Amino acid sequence: MSLTNEKITIMYNKMVTARLLEEMLHEMFSEHMLHGTTHLGIGQEASGIGACMTLRDGDKATLTHRNHVQCIGLGMNVKYLLAEMFGKETGTNSGLGGSMHLMDLKNGNLGANGIVGGGLGLALGAAFKMHYHKEENVVMCFLGDGATNEGLFHEALNLASIKNLPVVFFVENNHYAVSMNTSRSMKVTDIGQRANAYGIRSIILDGNDAIDVYNMTFSAVQYVREGNGPILIESKTYRVAGHSKSDVKQLYRSQEEVDAWVAKDPIKRLEEYILKNNIANSEMLKEINTRVMDEIREAVLFAQNSLDPSADILNKHIYAK
Repeated sequence: MSLTNEKITIMYNKMVTARLLEEMLHEMFSEHMLHGTTHLGIGQEASGIGACMTLRDGDKATLTHRNHVQCIGLGMNVKYLLAEMFGKETGTNSGLGGSMHLMDLKNGNLGANGIVGGGLGLALGAAFKMHYHKEENVVMCFLGDGATNEGLFHEALNLASIKNLPVVFFVENNHYAVSMNTSRSMKVTDIGQRANAYGIRSIILDGNDAIDVYNMTFSAVQYVREGNGPILIESKTYRVAGHSKSDVKQLYRSQEEVDAWVAKDPIKRLEEYILKNNIANSEMLKEINTRVMDEIREAVLFAQNSLDPSADILNKHIYAK
């Protein structure tokens, strides 16, 4: 599907929604309105949104602990996402999952996972089903650079390759596994090189360029959809926020490094593209930002005013129906 002006505008809307939502979450955690922990993807909006928008009905995705951007990309309603963060019965998981376990089966989201690389096995299971029933669908398995050092990553690539499974392994390389820079945790410069050992094609892209992410990921998804087997995409991006809401000092990286990546902000880059190509003017972009902010404020009120889950919910998801 070609990237039309309408789709670019939708992409911008989703990226702004993800950014403003996560900035709001940061404030609410700082003010102790929300409890527990959260992992923000500020700076990674082009990577998550652009990739998710290449999927179609029937496709599936597995997400990581840093998942809010992808949830928005897959079409999750902000009201129910925030209700889940507040632990309310109107939340996506009835208030039982929280930030790291957001799920939305209706939109193909098989669930985020607090375990590093935990979505790999789930993705292969879904892909096996598609392959067995000869469905023309794919599974997009999101993972971070740190997960590529897990044993399950190598097992998953090997099995997907052998069985020719319809999986897109989408690695968001934000250069840090908590505080460990990739240069200290692996010898290879590009994680995409690791796919070669399993006979899997790989693509390396600029994860802060939304247009590039969409176009290259769309081609990769089509390649997999046509029965050519799995593919690995390495999206080079950067998380501007800390690893989690508790990672405040961030002594493992310099301010100069952060500033250099902030200068490559994916939303600003998409704004420049939109203005340069006369897709929208600055007033239209401002209106989008204002409307999105209003929607998020309304969603916060919805979440706060929703009921807490009753005790009966404890037995709801124990047995399969």
